[in-house]
Amino acid sequence: MTPNAKIGLVPPVTPASGASAGGDFAQSRTAQDAERLSRYRLVIEEGSRPGSFIYKTLDRVTGEVVRQLPREQIVEALSAGHYTPGSAVDVEF
Repeated sequence: MTPNAKIGLVPPVTPASGASAGGDFAQSRTAQDAERLSRYRLVIEEGSRPGSFIYKTLDRVTGEVVRQLPREQIVEALSAGHYTPGSAVDVEF
């Protein structure tokens, strides 16, 4: 390093045309995706049978169930008591 080196101010960089004041398009898109994904919340509930679980993705704003695993029809069949593994599909060879 030079002992007589001088440190000066660097002029601010102006955004290129087409870029937003908050950053470029990729940063803006990432922020939009992060905001969209932050709306969702994972809820895990215990199912009707021991050791079974229901996974729900809820929209924090509307309270709507966006996705549920297993699906509602399967949960209803499991709770009805007449469902056994393999009974949902009838396969003949």
